[in-house]
Amino acid sequence: MSASRTPGSAGLVRLVAAREISARLRDKNFIISSVVILVVLLGAMGMQVALGSGGDSTRIGLVGGSAALGEALEAQGEALDVDVTVVAVDDEDAARTAIEEDEVDGVLVAEGAGEPELLVEQSADGALQSVVQGAVAQLALADQLAAAGVSDLELPQVGVTALDPDADQDGQRVGMAIIGVSLLYGLLILFGQFVAQGVVEEKSSRVVELLLATMRPWQLLAGKIIGLGLLGLAQIVLIVVIGVAGALALDIVDIPGELVGTAVAVVAWFVLAYAFYAAIFAVTASLVSRQEDLNTVVMPTIMVLVVAFVVGIQAASEPEGTLAVITSYVPGLSPMVMPVRQAAGSVAAWELVLSAALMIAAIVLVVRLGGRVYAAALLRTSGKVKMREALRAERV
Repeated sequence: MSASRTPGSAGLVRLVAAREISARLRDKNFIISSVVILVVLLGAMGMQVALGSGGDSTRIGLVGGSAALGEALEAQGEALDVDVTVVAVDDEDAARTAIEEDEVDGVLVAEGAGEPELLVEQSADGALQSVVQGAVAQLALADQLAAAGVSDLELPQVGVTALDPDADQDGQRVGMAIIGVSLLYGLLILFGQFVAQGVVEEKSSRVVELLLATMRPWQLLAGKIIGLGLLGLAQIVLIVVIGVAGALALDIVDIPGELVGTAVAVVAWFVLAYAFYAAIFAVTASLVSRQEDLNTVVMPTIMVLVVAFVVGIQAASEPEGTLAVITSYVPGLSPMVMPVRQAAGSVAAWELVLSAALMIAAIVLVVRLGGRVYAAALLRTSGKVKMREALRAERV
């Protein structure tokens, strides 16, 4: 009977990664957080649609008046970029009923020889009043010109030249980048905490001693980071796909190509940022043996993430500012700042390559130094271990 074959390094890493994924998929906190993120995202898109659809359309009832008045109301609405629907109403009593039942926003009464009167429930909003006032004035002017014998008056057309025709699209790109960076920040905090909590749980329960009997510390660290990283990547891809599909379906954005590009950039920066911060969270968590002490060692890392997020939001208003440019090259800060600068369209290709290269170099450095600390501190369960002590012990 042959002895069972011991898995190699890759096999052990895969086992740890599968274990982390399975454990988190059964974790209620992970499921709840995922649902909350999706609900917030869909709610934000719904609010955007609601805010965008309000104030750009109106239903106007018309009592009496000529066909020309109805056409003037529609023409004035088109000029003001307001979708006007003219509804014929029999008389003033019917007009009051239509207003009370919210069938129309207001009714223009143009019966008899008197001046037209606009009936509303409480007050006329800006769009309604502008459309009615402009249409009535336009029709009155045409009648007066006709009475004076002027039948065809040519008015000069005013040309419109936009100094920044792409301003709206730039704003949409930056807005999408801010949403992406906010999502990136939230997921890094969430999965960083998962990594840290898992390390402390294994130390406090002495499970790590059993694990290290069959594998090396770096294999355990790699499996933990890769497993939760794949889960985080799947989550952010799912959220991004739902967000992009919802934005396109609800017509929230006018630049689908740019939207997809921004989404891909956010996902790519998530991979780099997660590899960097997950290693730091795991290493710092290995210094303590109790959940009660965890917050003290991970707080500096969380504060760096907070600073990165704040700088990234600030970069939206000044992407070429000194602070935004410098921090877009600083490892740890760049994943929050560079996507916003990219969305603003002010990043050259060499800047993007340099920022990513510096981030990758930082990841290699953190993993190498962090792996030494992790290996030395993992089996020390008596109180809090200092970073210097862990490095000294590992060298010995």
